[in-house]
Amino acid sequence: MAFDKAKVLKAAEKFLSQGKINAAIKEYRQIVDNDPDDLTTLNMLGDLYVRSAKSEEAIRCFERIAEHYSSQEFNLKAIAMYKKIERLRAHDSTIAYKLAELYANQGLVHDARAQYLVVADAYTRQGDNKKTLDILHKIADLDPNNTEIRLKLADGYVKENMRDEAAEAFVQAAKRLHQTNAYDKALDAYTKALKLVRDDREALRGLLETHIARGTADDAAEVLERAVEGKEDDPELVSMLARAYLEAEDARGAEKATSLLMAQDSANYTQYLPVTRLYLKFGEVDETIRILSTIIERMLAGREEKDLLDLVNQVLVRNPDHVAALRMLVRINWWQRDMDALRSSLERLAESAEASELVDEERYALTQLVRLAPDEQRYLDRLNLLGGLQDETPEDFSQAEETPSDVPEFETFAVVQDQDELEEPAAQMAGDEFETNAADAFETNAAPEPTFSDPTASFADLNEDAGEFATPVVSDGDEGERRDNMMRQELESVDFYIAQGYSDIAVDTLEMLERQFGPHPDIQSRRERLAAGGQAVVEAPAVFEFGAVEEVSTTPVQEAIDFAEDTAYAALAGEPVQPFSGHDSRPASETSKTPVPAGIDAGLAELFEEFRAAEEGDTVTEDFETHYNMGTAYKEMDLVDEAIQEFQTSVGLVKPSDGTSRFLQCCNMLGHCFVQKGMPEAAVLWFKKGLSAPGHSEDEYQALRYELASAYEQLGDFKHAREFYTEVYGVDVSYREVADKLSQLKGK
Repeated sequence: MAFDKAKVLKAAEKFLSQGKINAAIKEYRQIVDNDPDDLTTLNMLGDLYVRSAKSEEAIRCFERIAEHYSSQEFNLKAIAMYKKIERLRAHDSTIAYKLAELYANQGLVHDARAQYLVVADAYTRQGDNKKTLDILHKIADLDPNNTEIRLKLADGYVKENMRDEAAEAFVQAAKRLHQTNAYDKALDAYTKALKLVRDDREALRGLLETHIARGTADDAAEVLERAVEGKEDDPELVSMLARAYLEAEDARGAEKATSLLMAQDSANYTQYLPVTRLYLKFGEVDETIRILSTIIERMLAGREEKDLLDLVNQVLVRNPDHVAALRMLVRINWWQRDMDALRSSLERLAESAEASELVDEERYALTQLVRLAPDEQRYLDRLNLLGGLQDETPEDFSQAEETPSDVPEFETFAVVQDQDELEEPAAQMAGDEFETNAADAFETNAAPEPTFSDPTASFADLNEDAGEFATPVVSDGDEGERRDNMMRQELESVDFYIAQGYSDIAVDTLEMLERQFGPHPDIQSRRERLAAGGQAVVEAPAVFEFGAVEEVSTTPVQEAIDFAEDTAYAALAGEPVQPFSGHDSRPASETSKTPVPAGIDAGLAELFEEFRAAEEGDTVTEDFETHYNMGTAYKEMDLVDEAIQEFQTSVGLVKPSDGTSRFLQCCNMLGHCFVQKGMPEAAVLWFKKGLSAPGHSEDEYQALRYELASAYEQLGDFKHAREFYTEVYGVDVSYREVADKLSQLKGK
């Protein structure tokens, strides 16, 4: 018989309305078993398990949903589900790790760090210092610009004898130091990495680039000489050495390194070109021609005669009578089949050879000239004086151009090889051990321009398309008055929250106010009222609505996080660690003490404290978009309390007159959340705040007026409801059936 989902769902809802939770669970269980993809029902089933005190069953439901969202890269929704699990299983390192990874993907550094600290604490308590360091590495990755923390992390790896990890950390810090032009510090970090891993290629490359930027490439060459020793067949290392010598303008060192590359593969002959240019720079033309003589045929075969000709001509500019250079020019002209240039170069060669009393060279040039221009008697006369034509096979200038694989020989080139051998490296790496002193040491969702063209649309939906507007021109006096008005309105909200018993919201709002406006006597007076009432945060009763999330105080969870931070720091410092027991007001001397393994040294404990301080201190700099998007995700999942918390965080990060619609968006979403919670009084306050924000479009204000009128109507304040509906009607009589609303209010 086919499964009738609608029938089972109806039965489940009936049992639920009668308060028969276990019976409702059975029905919802059927639906989930037959339709595993029904996440809404699975979430409902998890909530019912919570009501029945079956936490593990609830966690399994929530984990399935979280894993689904995570696999689909709906990170915000996955975070929302894992936070539900976190309420049921506080201080769970597995859940904390998943949350940390999701937070990190979303760019929520503060939240990711807090969760990673929970995981680090768990590993520390197990005595697994290496895994603790791996988690601290992840925390350091959240802020790649903090080189000091990275360097201390590297020191921690060294103390655990994790040489590869330490070297990597030193290199990462050095890269950032190089980018900020802190070259000396970068070199120090690269050097430490190389003492741990002698041929770390990334460290060697970084060290070379830093020395070049610093103007001390010769120092890099010394280090690379030692690295190349015994690895002369490693082209990467030898290429770095050659570049170091070139940058240091050491032509002979660069030539030696390049000769190693040529020994490995003759195709590396082009590496000689910068060497010849360096010799030329210092006027050493003989060395330039010597090197070119070893690669001329390869260059001609490679159709690189233009580069070759340029170098030879540069030599001849410096020494117009350089016989070997002229002989090479003849060879190039012959290869190019440029008869006019060939005759000119032969004449120059003959003249220079005669002046230098190089008879063989002169006879060679004249022999070629006689064959090239037999009618020129002067060539023959001079040649006869030298003993006549040379006995050799004449070059055939009329033959077709040879292909690169058939290069004519240049008969008398003497290929002079450099007989010098590489010098022995100056010194070995000083020791294998590296000692340090560890004690020293948004898924952004940019919105497009708003298009409020549909008067029937809910303003809550319009937030998804809200964009930024031009910054209004505001005088200093007007700005001060607005700040005072804002402060007054916010404090009215706080008074309302206190009167209604929502102390937790009041506390959050006061913190937001202090961040935005700074310390103020009126803020302190509200805090004193809250303290006098017995507690600053009120734990809400466990009330469940159909499809809703249990309202639970976040105090135990925060207590667990605080405990994780404290115990991790204590363990790292080698101090005794107290077992976590929730709300335990007993003095430390009365609680049981659990032995812990020996912690990492005090230097790493200092590192842990810096992570912790950063986790506590960067709340103000958190990104608006990430929290706003998180609040939107919570609202879509009916996690209203969590949504309110995120929107309150968001609104504390922006200002009403910052030229964007962000403050208005937060006010609107907070208003809708409080309407959803059945708290129209709070909704009215937030809608009014949005209306008071300057510099927005009439469409936005029109939508807020409608929402405010609706909130007044739910509150039973028909006078104000009619007032705002009338204002909407006066602007657009067709806006969201406002005429019908006014008619209904007349009846009321």
